[in-house]
Amino acid sequence: MPLDPARVRATFDFDAETLAGLRRDWLALLDLSVFGEVKSSKIGAIDRLRRRLLEIGEGLRSLINDRSWIPQPREQIKGAMGASVKLRDALLGLERAAQSVDGGADFARFERELLDFRQRLLKLIENHENAWASLLEELYAEDEDEDEE
Repeated sequence: MPLDPARVRATFDFDAETLAGLRRDWLALLDLSVFGEVKSSKIGAIDRLRRRLLEIGEGLRSLINDRSWIPQPREQIKGAMGASVKLRDALLGLERAAQSVDGGADFARFERELLDFRQRLLKLIENHENAWASLLEELYAEDEDEDEE
């Protein structure tokens, strides 16, 4: 039995308020990393941090992209799951880069805002990953049931 397109579409309904907050806070982090006073004792660390922040923005955009043009719901979900994994990797890279930030007048604020952003981003990712995984598990369970008959 194929996936219900309405249920699949529902898993791609990202909360507009949550996305607006993440975008606003991502921009604030980017602004702090470029124009704020965050410093590192390691050469090139702030440049790496900025690149990782850009990757987060690109990854978030990729995650929420419209996938309705993809004809098969299963492929829509697989594409979104791939974007989710890539975003998680980018977040891990950002966390590693942020460990090198160790000073500056905006350091405490940057650290606090980054931790809050990370927590809310992970919550968004996990909620949608769980919904997509449930749909795929149902699909594969139905396939197994049909094979047993």
